[in-house]
Amino acid sequence: MKYIESAKNPRVKQWKKLLTKKERDKTGRYLIEGFHLVEEALKEASLVQAVILSEDAEVPVQFKLEGIEVIYAANDVLKAISDTETPQGITAVCEQREVTLEDIDPQKLLLIDAVQDPGNIGTMIRTADAAGIDAVILGEGCADPYNPKVIRSTQGSIFHLPVIKSDLSDIIDSLQNRGIPVYGTALENAVSFEKVEKVQSFALLVGNEGQGVAKQLLSKTTQNLYIPIYGKSESLNVGIAAGILLYHLRK
Repeated sequence: MKYIESAKNPRVKQWKKLLTKKERDKTGRYLIEGFHLVEEALKEASLVQAVILSEDAEVPVQFKLEGIEVIYAANDVLKAISDTETPQGITAVCEQREVTLEDIDPQKLLLIDAVQDPGNIGTMIRTADAAGIDAVILGEGCADPYNPKVIRSTQGSIFHLPVIKSDLSDIIDSLQNRGIPVYGTALENAVSFEKVEKVQSFALLVGNEGQGVAKQLLSKTTQNLYIPIYGKSESLNVGIAAGILLYHLRK
């Protein structure tokens, strides 16, 4: 059994660096924390590279750890590589998946433009997974999908759903060429979402919490939609709005 006692161990220092976007981009790896997230990640082949457990943790019987490095560590080690105030006793090192649209030929997409809040990004990935969306595309200015706060907010959906970072302008052009309608979200030059019929294939484009979708992207869409506000609230949270529209559009 492998055991690491000190947070000064070279491997621990390397894992700790994965809490930064720079290191995640450099290595193509990221950390996840907590029994639920690790269990969900283990359901996907070749995703988890190593599991780090606190010395007093018990491995759940449903965990399939064949071929995966298992390391026990002192509580100080778990604390050093944790993004939360109270470490949950288990962390895993995962491999980022390299996926392109050509790999999956998606029919239903969520496109996200410059949404910066990790909780909103995670909520939308989770909602897209629940709604049966084929992939989520993150444009420039979005929070890193492998940020620990994003991963926690997805509740494991990030392991099951392709999340791709790409240029949204090029993506929209490609979808239009394939005959897939792209619905933007805006208040100007838009119709109520209730007037749009459900479709087999579509892409929904949502935008920044304060500024909305970039005008240059809105000019490329098939139709722009808005959600009527019946009360006194000025607007809906982008994650809530995305959920309403995804479920309305899909057949």
